[in-house]
Amino acid sequence: MKKIFKFSCICLTATVLLSSCNGSNAEQNNKQDSTSASEESLDQGYVDMFDKNSLTGWEGDTTYWKMQNGVLTGEIRTDQEPLKNNTFLIWNGGEVGDFSLKTKFKISENGNSGVNYRSERFTEVPNALKGYQADIDGKNNYTGQNYEERKRTTLAYRGQRTEILNPADGYEGEVKGNAWTNLKIIDSVATPEELKTIVKPNDWNELEIVAEGDKLTHFINGKIIAEVIDNDPVQRKEKGLIGVQVHVGPPMKVEYKDMQIKILK
Repeated sequence: MKKIFKFSCICLTATVLLSSCNGSNAEQNNKQDSTSASEESLDQGYVDMFDKNSLTGWEGDTTYWKMQNGVLTGEIRTDQEPLKNNTFLIWNGGEVGDFSLKTKFKISENGNSGVNYRSERFTEVPNALKGYQADIDGKNNYTGQNYEERKRTTLAYRGQRTEILNPADGYEGEVKGNAWTNLKIIDSVATPEELKTIVKPNDWNELEIVAEGDKLTHFINGKIIAEVIDNDPVQRKEKGLIGVQVHVGPPMKVEYKDMQIKILK
């Protein structure tokens, strides 16, 4: 009996060690996969936008923004005074025109955020931008839509490909129901059923923004969520600033990592 007991103990120990090694290997493989994907993007002409442990290259209110271990966190906490205006962390890389931007994001259920691009400073409020935004929210009602901050508001809801019409054709347009009226829906890029499953709640998701000329395309996890063709020569912007947002509202947290950009021209 003693020999059998010893043999069982040896087997149990070996099993635990093997499981531990397998777990470590799996974790290491995940890290290697993430690193490989990042290196592949860099090989394709993308450049990193984040410093691993500082906000170098960005400007904003550090009350709400911090960078740690490669993860940028924007947060409204319960112990803070309520946020009075949407606040942005603004990239100091200058005004960008045609580009592809890739990042991963994770947001709390009550969160409201977004990535602004081809934007300009809204000087009446500190750390504020106005311009195109790839919207992100924790309840997955708006994530991926094209919302123009402090300007024409919604330009394309989730699942839509739209064309913003030239006001010279007879109608200048207005904001009505938090959406721009001078547009037409060209096509559907995702069904309501697809839109429910594309975003992973409480998990990391991939966002890509591609801006080429007057075409602005938003991808979530590799799927087109919204696309705008902006034919309004007065309102559209051909280049501008990039920034990330914390929106006025209840306590929330949004995280970004692996943000990279490739300038197309």
